[in-house]
Amino acid sequence: MNTSAIPEIKLSPKAEVRAIRHGYPWVYSNELALDRRTKALKPGTIARLIAGEGEVLGLVAFNGESKIAARMLDRDGSKTIDADWLRLKLTAALALRERLHDTPYYRLIHAEADGFPGVIIDRFGDAAVIQPNAAWAEVLFDTLADVLMAVTGVTTIVKSASGRARALEGLDDVSGVVRGALDGPIAVPMNGAIYMADLLGGQKTGLFYDQRANHAFVARLAKGARVLDVFAHVGGFGLAALAAGASHAIAVDGSEPALTLAAEGAAKMGAAARFETEKSDAFQSLERRGEAGERYDVVICDPPAFAPNKQSLEAGLRAYERVARLATALVAPGGFLCLNSCSHAADLTAFRLACTRGIGRAGRNAKIIHTGFAAPDHPLHPQLAESGYLKSLVFHLQ
Repeated sequence: MNTSAIPEIKLSPKAEVRAIRHGYPWVYSNELALDRRTKALKPGTIARLIAGEGEVLGLVAFNGESKIAARMLDRDGSKTIDADWLRLKLTAALALRERLHDTPYYRLIHAEADGFPGVIIDRFGDAAVIQPNAAWAEVLFDTLADVLMAVTGVTTIVKSASGRARALEGLDDVSGVVRGALDGPIAVPMNGAIYMADLLGGQKTGLFYDQRANHAFVARLAKGARVLDVFAHVGGFGLAALAAGASHAIAVDGSEPALTLAAEGAAKMGAAARFETEKSDAFQSLERRGEAGERYDVVICDPPAFAPNKQSLEAGLRAYERVARLATALVAPGGFLCLNSCSHAADLTAFRLACTRGIGRAGRNAKIIHTGFAAPDHPLHPQLAESGYLKSLVFHLQ
């Protein structure tokens, strides 16, 4: 790439330059001086971000069709975003994950926090799933896939294009295997359990690595316990509990394919006799079990994002409160309740208050014994609150 040919985009005089200098990675469309030339740039174009009297703030990925019009790639405006640049970034990310994990099952790239704005890469042994949720990564996808294979040694790459973020970037939703081949779901060892990840038909990339540390904490409480795992997906908390010696675990989810994978994982662990699944609406299952007087030693609720944005925050917090109230009624005296939120719009304080209101409305006293977040292979960008989306609270109930 000829650096002299790189286009320039300029901040408007009213834009907050200080935030960008301090590391904020996004520039919104209303913060740019968008002339006819700039508006004509193709989505995903690499450009220099200019402030004031020509100060170069760095290289950004530009997309005039997105509310986030510029995403910071490199603060050195003289760099070139090419295969060598991608290789350095991927190598650094791989070195961190290999320090964190003994086996090649982890999130390799966590978007802005790893210097790949809008990009997620999860590794499943010899396979990897790429979510290119920003236009620049779509433009460079083939190069990214080739470099990923060279750096990590993976032989199969799946493109996951189903995320809502791609629609906001004006991108298609066509997913599939783009390198190598898949024979079916992949067995993933984690916390002593075995999870079956469907890289093509499952949610997101097929497995939620972000809950790994929280699975492990709850598993410590589960020896000899009766466990109820609601919104279980492929058995995240429930299978970890079985691996730690739970006497029995029930996984409740609305997806039959996910529950089939959960049961397959339990069978591969030799725990099929201690595992049960129920395809049901989670709220209806909680209510029905409460009315029947059922009690469990450990109850976990890990729902989808009830508050994905500010507009849905109030309704989302009410939903979290309702989950807490219904789940509390199912916890045996002296048992444990784990409540989770992946809504970045609901911060930890708001989520905790919603949970404690629900527990109080159920007439129980509780204390928090664990506050968890995403696993360390999902690093937090210090200037981007949205990257701190996951919260996990474990209560000891009297």
